[in-house]
Amino acid sequence: MSRAARTSAPGPEPQYLKVKNHLREGIASGHWVAGDLLPSEGALVGQFEVSRMTVNRALRELVQEGLIERVQGVGSFVAQLHRISSTLNVRDLHEEILERGGTHEARVHALLRGKASPQQAAELGLKRGAPVFLSLIVHLENGQAIQCEERAVNPACAPDYLAQDFTHITPTHYLLEVAPLSEARYMIEAALPGEVEARLLGISRRDPCLVVKRITYSRGVAVTSVKLTHPGGRYQLQGSFSA
Repeated sequence: MSRAARTSAPGPEPQYLKVKNHLREGIASGHWVAGDLLPSEGALVGQFEVSRMTVNRALRELVQEGLIERVQGVGSFVAQLHRISSTLNVRDLHEEILERGGTHEARVHALLRGKASPQQAAELGLKRGAPVFLSLIVHLENGQAIQCEERAVNPACAPDYLAQDFTHITPTHYLLEVAPLSEARYMIEAALPGEVEARLLGISRRDPCLVVKRITYSRGVAVTSVKLTHPGGRYQLQGSFSA
């Protein structure tokens, strides 16, 4: 057997990465949010059947990446990211495009009443299978697709959502009018598009995208959860913050 053949097969995933990725994915999905106490070291040792040293390495790297905070004698918590993310205002994309001197166009691919998936139910504080309004809209700037908007809306907060013409008004604009914003939670990541997103945006499945996931609240009630997928080469997310 040649040397190349002996070294070509990848080895098994290191144990610490299994622990690290489990926690990272839980934070990314919203299972644990800022301030939540994560499973203890002992619980992770038992769950993954690894050593305490292995768990410590996973936690240490997550601290270095700014995703968690460790308090001696208490435990590990999801890092408080709101001090920065709170400066990213919920803005109407139509207005953003006009400010840049561009022309906005919206193409509505779906606008319907559905049943809340487990994830949507958790995000909106609904029961699984409860009625939910769903929309899928692609936004274009000067004829080029820059955002795929996949949204779920709590019907109690916007009962007339399905009656709107979202080729003339954006969901963001409408929802801010009928359910004034009091709080928003963000997650921002770089990711590859899914099959539907790639097709609607006119890009390859290999083209990196900037993805913003957001849940907005009005008077303590979750109004909408939305996933905004932007082709990496066509969109910039801008904001500012002060220490």
